[in-house]
Amino acid sequence: MLKVLSFLKPYRLAAALALVLMLTELSVELLQPLLIGRIIDEGIMKNDFNVVLMWGGAMVGVSAIAFASGVLNSYYAAHVGQSLGFDIRKSLMTKIQSFSFGNFNRFPTSSLITRMTNDVTQVQNTIFMSLRIMLRAPLLVVGSLVMSFFVNWQLAIIFLAVVPILVVFLVYVMKKGGVLFKRVQEKLDHVNNVMQENLVGIRLIKAFNRRNHEVNRFSKVSGTLKDGTVKALRLMEVAMPVLLLVMNLCIMVILWFGRNQINLGEVQVGEVVAIINYATRMTTAFSMFSFIIMALSRARASSERIVEVLDASIDLTDQDQSFNNIHMEGEIEFNHVSFKYPDTEEYVLKDLHFTVQAGETVAVLGATGSGKSSLFQLIPRLYDAADGKVLIDHIDVKTLKMDWLRKNIGFAPQEAMLFSGSIKDNISWGKENAAMEDVIAAAKNAQIHETIMALPQQYETKLGQKGVNLSGGQKQRLSVARALIRKPKILLLDDSTSALDMNTEAKLLQALKTYTSTTMIITQKISTAKSADRILLLEDGLLIAEGTHEQLLFSSPLYREIAKSQLEAEVSHLAFQTK
Repeated sequence: MLKVLSFLKPYRLAAALALVLMLTELSVELLQPLLIGRIIDEGIMKNDFNVVLMWGGAMVGVSAIAFASGVLNSYYAAHVGQSLGFDIRKSLMTKIQSFSFGNFNRFPTSSLITRMTNDVTQVQNTIFMSLRIMLRAPLLVVGSLVMSFFVNWQLAIIFLAVVPILVVFLVYVMKKGGVLFKRVQEKLDHVNNVMQENLVGIRLIKAFNRRNHEVNRFSKVSGTLKDGTVKALRLMEVAMPVLLLVMNLCIMVILWFGRNQINLGEVQVGEVVAIINYATRMTTAFSMFSFIIMALSRARASSERIVEVLDASIDLTDQDQSFNNIHMEGEIEFNHVSFKYPDTEEYVLKDLHFTVQAGETVAVLGATGSGKSSLFQLIPRLYDAADGKVLIDHIDVKTLKMDWLRKNIGFAPQEAMLFSGSIKDNISWGKENAAMEDVIAAAKNAQIHETIMALPQQYETKLGQKGVNLSGGQKQRLSVARALIRKPKILLLDDSTSALDMNTEAKLLQALKTYTSTTMIITQKISTAKSADRILLLEDGLLIAEGTHEQLLFSSPLYREIAKSQLEAEVSHLAFQTK
C-alpha cells in the first residue's frame, strides 16, 4: 500500500488543500453541538431571544463556510484521485511493456487487464473517498469524543469506555475483509480470462456449436465470483448493525444518566443535548465504517496486486556495458545452444550449433513441437539461451542493447497480429515516421499492394480488431510488409506464408531477394525450402540435418520422407482438379 501511496507525491499540495478543507468542514460540524447547547442554555432556557439570534447567526455563518469547503474539497479530492489513477496505469503499462515472455507466463493477460482497470479504479476511488469522507468519519469520532469532554467529562467517560472496543472490532473486520476481497479480485481474473477466450474465439465456438458449453463454463466462474463477493460483503454488512447497536445503547445510557444529572442540578439541559448530538454524529460516522472498511479492504487487496506487477523482476535486461549503434552485417551463429522455458525442466532446443552467413536465406523445417519458433525467439532475445551462446556478427546477443538489436530485426510471427486502425497504420507500425512511399514499397514486395488498391479507401481502409475483416493470407502479407518496411538486417518469417498460394508465395520469396537481409524462414513447405540457400531440419529440438534441397534429398531419410509425402499430396490434388 505504501508504494501505491508514493504516487501521491506530485499531488501533495492538492491533497493537503483537500485535507485542510475537509478539516474546516469537520470543525464546523464539531462546533455546531456546542452552539446548539449555548442556544438552549443561554437563550431558550432564559427566554433571551437575542442570544438565540446571535448564536443562530453564528451557526448559519459557519455552515456557509462548511458548504464552500465541502465543494472545494470535492474538486481537489477528485483531482488527486483521478491523477493518481492515471499515473498508476501509466506506470503499470510501462512496466508491462518491459516484461519478458517469462513475466507474461506468470501474469496472464486477463489478470493484467483486471489490475490495470478494476484494481486501479478501486485505489483511485478510495483515495478520493479518503480525502472526502473516509478520513472525516474517524476524525469525527475522535473529535466528538474530545469535544464531549469539554461539555461534560462525566457523560463523556461513557464514550471512552465504548469507542476502543468498537475500534478493535473494526480492525479485525478490516483485516479479515482484506483477505476475502483479494480472493474476489483473483476470481475476477478468472471471469475475465473466460470472457476474453470467448470473445477471441467466438467464431470457433459457433463453428463447433459449443455455445451452451461456454455459457455454462462462464456461469460457473461467474458464480464462484458471486459467492466470494457475497461472503466478503456479508462480513462487511455485519459490522454496521453491531456498531449501530452498541452506539444506540450508549445513547440510551447517556440519556439515563443525563436525566439523573439534570434532576440533581449537576448538568444543564443544553449540555445533555450537546452530548447526544455528539453521540448521534459518532453513530453516523460509525454507520459509514462498514462502507469505509469495505472500500479500504478492497483497496488494500488491489494495491497488493498492483505492487506485485510493479515489483516484478525482469529476467531479461541490458548488461551495464551493452553495445549499441554498431554496424550490423547480419551473421547469426548458434554456438551449442540449449534452451528450456522458465519454470520447466524439459529442453526444447538441445545443443544447436550452426551459422547463417550475412545475406543468406535459410529455411527451417521440422514437425510441430520440434523447436522452430523457440529458435527464432532467441535471436531478438525474447528469451535467453539456457546453455551456449547466440551470436550476431560474432557478438553475444546478451551484450547488445535490446532496443538496438530488435530495431535491426524484422519479425513476422506465426499468428499475424494486426491492430485497430488503417492499413497504412498497420504497415508503418513497423517503422516510426515511415514515409508513404516506404509503406507502398513494403506492400508491393509483400504482394499485398494490389489487394489494398482494390479496397474502397485503399491504404486508409480501417481494420477491425486483429484484422477481422481480412482473410488469413491478407493478414499474413500485411504482417510481412510491416517487417519489411524497416529494411532489417535480419528478417525472421515464422511460418508467415502458410496461407499463401504457391504463385503469390513464389513472388514474395523472389521480392525478398532484393533486400540485403539475412533471412530465416520457418516453413512446412518443401517448395518454400527449395528457394532458400540452405535448409535446417529440426526434430525434437535437435538439428539432425542441414544443407541444400538436393543435399538433404541425398543425405536425410526424414527430409526425403517429407518431400515424398508433399509431392504425393500435390499429385493427388492435381488429379482431383482434373476430374
